[in-house]
Amino acid sequence: MTQQFAERATDVAPTGARNAGLSDLVRILEDQQRHKLDVIAPASALRLREGNVHVQGMESLITEDGVTEVDGIYRPTAVADEGIADKLRIPLAYLRRMRTGNVPLLDENVNAWLRQEPDRRFMLRAFRGNGGPGRPAEGVARALLSDSYKLMDNFDLLLAALDGVKQSGHPTRVTGCDLTDRRMYVRVESEAVAVQARELLRGYRSPFDGRTGDELPMISAGFVITNSEVGAGAYSITPRAVIQVCRNGLTMTKDVMRAVHLGGKQDEGVISWSGQTQRKTLELITSKTTDAVRTFLSREYIEAKLSEVEEAAGKRLTEPTKTIEHVTKTLSIGTEAKNMILAHFVQGGQMTAGGVMHAVTSTAQTLTDADQAAALEALAVPALTAAAAHG
Repeated sequence: MTQQFAERATDVAPTGARNAGLSDLVRILEDQQRHKLDVIAPASALRLREGNVHVQGMESLITEDGVTEVDGIYRPTAVADEGIADKLRIPLAYLRRMRTGNVPLLDENVNAWLRQEPDRRFMLRAFRGNGGPGRPAEGVARALLSDSYKLMDNFDLLLAALDGVKQSGHPTRVTGCDLTDRRMYVRVESEAVAVQARELLRGYRSPFDGRTGDELPMISAGFVITNSEVGAGAYSITPRAVIQVCRNGLTMTKDVMRAVHLGGKQDEGVISWSGQTQRKTLELITSKTTDAVRTFLSREYIEAKLSEVEEAAGKRLTEPTKTIEHVTKTLSIGTEAKNMILAHFVQGGQMTAGGVMHAVTSTAQTLTDADQAAALEALAVPALTAAAAHG
């Protein structure tokens, strides 16, 4: 891959945002929509050359906007490499080793398995660039998926979900958005639905500005909307309590509402859903979102969840460092994150299992990788349980 192509491919469409506003997220998603190319291609039309996905022999897409070339060169993201490894049953660690140390061997391995089943079909999700006259299209290969993968794009789902939030009648605000190569996250909060949590926050001090839970012992109801366009998870709405004094989020993953990306086999070629099919899917998303919001943004729900958490949170820790070591090992939290959690625990000032939970959620806020932050925040309640059990 030449440096010139790498730069052009990278600039096809913006793919990332951390703690962005809703308007910024919408702008990025609109730009991505203009660059998207989704195609069902047989293995015979796909080859790896110099580590890039080459598409050849596919019909061009003709629309009112002109002719879009499908054949071209697409630089795989890390997510696309994971899809290639999964679909061709190549160990991912081995594929990554070839990617960094022996690209010709990577090409040879992938192409050998593609030749083995030439009629097998895949869905390639890409962002396209402008190849120019006499030149193949260039872009980014976002994911290699099953040909039965159901497209549920971030932009359409976001609008449908926000419509569902509006129809629920609850006053809410979007407090932050993340977008990665894997997922979209939209955090929504309703300060109109807030309860006191004096027991949970007694003696707790925000590691960010030093304010205490005794000064502001309130927790707001909220939820996070999540979707993946590349096979990294279902569309979901997960309830999320927000501790007002430090903005820590506490996700209740066991109550998540999901809509999975499963569908029937699709015809070969560029994918273009009918208006009726897409409308029915989005109407269902809107309806499910409305129901979920009415459940999650209720005082009864947040009080019940708070009661569950407070029961374990008050457990005093006799040896906090050993407890945190046990919790992070049990939950497979890495050394760097463990050290950050310990530092946040000390700053928080609560020598309890609840203090461990707060340290996990406040650490999650500081991570620059949104996927890692969401994964860590989801471990806060399991961390609480493990800390209370260890003592």
